[in-house]
Amino acid sequence: MADKKTAARRGKRGRPRPAKPADLYAAVDLGTNNCRLLVATPHGKTFRVVDSHSQIARLGEGLHETGRLSDASIERALDALKAIRRKLKSHGVGKVRCIATEACRKAENGAEFIQRVHEETGLTFKIIGAKEEARLASIGCHDLIGDDAPSVLVVDIGGGSTELSWLNAELARANGLHGLIQRAPIQNWTSLPLGVVTLTEAYAHLPDADAYQAMLDHCGDVIETWQGTAAIRSAMKLRGAHLIGTSGTVTCLAGVHLKLDRYRRDRVDGTWMNRTAGEKVLDMLRAAGPEGRAALPTIGEERAGLMLAGCAILDALWRAYPAGRLRVGDRGLREGLLLSMMYGKKPSRRNRRGGGGKRRNRDGRDTPSASEAGHDG
Repeated sequence: MADKKTAARRGKRGRPRPAKPADLYAAVDLGTNNCRLLVATPHGKTFRVVDSHSQIARLGEGLHETGRLSDASIERALDALKAIRRKLKSHGVGKVRCIATEACRKAENGAEFIQRVHEETGLTFKIIGAKEEARLASIGCHDLIGDDAPSVLVVDIGGGSTELSWLNAELARANGLHGLIQRAPIQNWTSLPLGVVTLTEAYAHLPDADAYQAMLDHCGDVIETWQGTAAIRSAMKLRGAHLIGTSGTVTCLAGVHLKLDRYRRDRVDGTWMNRTAGEKVLDMLRAAGPEGRAALPTIGEERAGLMLAGCAILDALWRAYPAGRLRVGDRGLREGLLLSMMYGKKPSRRNRRGGGGKRRNRDGRDTPSASEAGHDG
């Protein structure tokens, strides 16, 4: 996927020089729990990462009970976004798109918050729908599809929801990245109201053992009520079919499975985990308790409090869709958005009298057309 080496071009004498701002792309993902930035340059059919930033903002904290983003969560998110804005300015990024997901979709004051973000940071966010979120996650994981897989289920466990995308893997391989961006062969998709933040808050009054079983039962009930479950269950039993997991829960799980003494993306991204090994790690994390999970180097204190809920969601999904293997992706929305920006169909540019496409603002900058996946910041 993304080449983690510094994106730099070589001069005549072989010395690296920084990429020009016009060559830089950036994707910003404002989720229910995390705020993430990825800056990259095109490279072949993928990209090279120049910089990245991830900051836990817990934007959706308390949203389940109140239906609104709290003042404290808004301030944390603004702090994270101001840090991201400083990074964008320091690099002079030429093309930026910013997306917001479940927390802003659900909150009564979500649109109001997005307007405040623009006023205080200059970043323009688009609140995307759950279907677009599932599509972008699928694009970001395009090269994790197994060579012999007839179909795959992309699982994106978030803070406020879990997106599922059931892909025709044969078509995805045949059409390549360009085809996936233009028309992803998604056979079915859904956004389940299961997130690590919302579940953790809902069952915080219970001891670990009781909370896990209650969350597992609840997740199972939600999954079974979705009309697509029966067909996907059958598809996942076919030889070669597998899950692709793209979330903090899954990458943390993989880090524990690999017995890493520190998190390493180069080891985690793309690794395979069979169901037996996965269940063994789930059982171990459940038994470890809050302090034991926090002590694990690839989880830590910040994520430890959400891991029980994440494990319950993944456990329930694996039981409902009994694929033999899961492939881990340390990537998702940001990567899918970057690939769409770099290699997707560019909107037509017309003169001012022609209308459509992009138009010029009074300050001379381009304004994206409504068909684009995100907004320039």
